[in-house]
Amino acid sequence: MGKILLVILAIILIVFIVCAAVTAIAKIRFSQMVAKEVTQFYKGIEGAQGIVQLSDLEELPPSVQKWLLHSQVVGKERMIATRTKQDINLRLKADQSWMKGQVEQYFRMAEPGFIWYADIQMAPLLHISGRDKYIDGHGHMLIKVLSMVTLANGQGKEMDQGALLRYLAEMMWSPSAALNDYIHWQEINDTSAEATMSYEGVTASGVFTFNEQGEVLSFEAERYGEFDGEYRLETWACVIQEYQELNGINVPSQGDIIWKLDTGDFHWYHFKVKELEHNKPFRYEL
Repeated sequence: MGKILLVILAIILIVFIVCAAVTAIAKIRFSQMVAKEVTQFYKGIEGAQGIVQLSDLEELPPSVQKWLLHSQVVGKERMIATRTKQDINLRLKADQSWMKGQVEQYFRMAEPGFIWYADIQMAPLLHISGRDKYIDGHGHMLIKVLSMVTLANGQGKEMDQGALLRYLAEMMWSPSAALNDYIHWQEINDTSAEATMSYEGVTASGVFTFNEQGEVLSFEAERYGEFDGEYRLETWACVIQEYQELNGINVPSQGDIIWKLDTGDFHWYHFKVKELEHNKPFRYEL
């Protein structure tokens, strides 16, 4: 019996090692795919786009002007590229446990777009690799368990609209992007303004709300999301909890992403910014 037990244990160990090796290789390949996408994403982006002048803000609603002034972008280079690293917690359904993860995200502004890459710990020895992107007006979400088994592979007009709105909301990490021609601002009141973004045939709007100091409190929009296997428009919000100065720019550093459903608010994503850089020759690093 002792020898049989040893053989069984050896087989289990071999299977475990093989599975771990296969998973590690799959994770490396997924990362390599993202690295190639990031390299292509930033190809041809170089040089500054001039200094943000106080006069550039004159046509904006007062609340947006106050936001950009508080952000400290006036007198600095207009942002053409941004990279951020974040710690996140997320869940796919309201009755599920929270999962921890790390995110690296890349943005460009002249031709608006982003690439988001996440490494999420689903359970001990079980991880999820995720890549969401918005390029040339199109969104594409790819999620794989153990970097191998596809959990989600979404694209289409609903994804395009959702990705555009995500870019618009996350512009708060690149405040001078608010000056781009593809965004139109409409004053609502002293502390809020509607931003409408039109790009590559897709148009969507959302409302930024600010406090008296000019900090972003929230962004809210009607966004397509997938619920029970189908896409539908629901209220989607980014609610800011903390602000911080990072590399000379005041930006949101912590907040929640919420779906406001008929059944109640679904808090599904929490972020905490660890690093933020602008206008550098970014490379994939996660």
